[in-house]
Amino acid sequence: MSASGPAGTRRAEMALIPAGEFFMGYDGMAGSGDEHPRHPVLLAAFRLDIHPVTVARYREFCRASGRPLRSQPEYSNDDHPVVDVDWDDAQAYCGWAGLRLPTEAEWEKAARGGTCSLYGFGDYEADLDEHAWYSANSEGRTHPVASKQPNAYGLYDMHGNVLEWVADWYAADYYGRSPARDPRGPDSGACRVFRGSSFDSDEVGCRVANRYKSRPDTTNCHFGFRCAAAAAK
Repeated sequence: MSASGPAGTRRAEMALIPAGEFFMGYDGMAGSGDEHPRHPVLLAAFRLDIHPVTVARYREFCRASGRPLRSQPEYSNDDHPVVDVDWDDAQAYCGWAGLRLPTEAEWEKAARGGTCSLYGFGDYEADLDEHAWYSANSEGRTHPVASKQPNAYGLYDMHGNVLEWVADWYAADYYGRSPARDPRGPDSGACRVFRGSSFDSDEVGCRVANRYKSRPDTTNCHFGFRCAAAAAK
């Protein structure tokens, strides 16, 4: 696609996540079993949207593709993250934009922002207010994207606001058998992975390592997504 097409307009809003190794998962008491074991993962460089896909962006896709725009909450505006999208909706948008969903490993590396801490900005819950719309400050709703502080990679809303679909199928034991380089999840499954946290998540729920699963046809006001691309895009 040319720079004037959907992919071109998206690239200006993507951050480059450098190649390299990071530690994925969590072995502490706050973590659940599917976050174990904490393990090294080597990823190629990639690009990621700096914030979740907005209502305005998703509406453009719906108009171009004829796909219906699912009803959004009454408080939601064009600069809020689009919600009530299932996995197929997210996948279809990414394809239209010439992009793709991030893998689970890519999402976690990006969210960590080069850290090994509980959150992408450190270990202190008190700092969440500066970085996330979550249960303590959201008033039970989403907020405009990129209205809190970004992480070290320049990414907004990696904590709070909306949970995000990723590409992978879910398996509780996947971390114990995943490849060490560019893992892409199991070959099949009943549920897809979504990562991150939402406006309704508490401090524990905002940890970077949290993993969640749901049937790919699930929709609710907590689910959104962002797009990824190869580093050369």
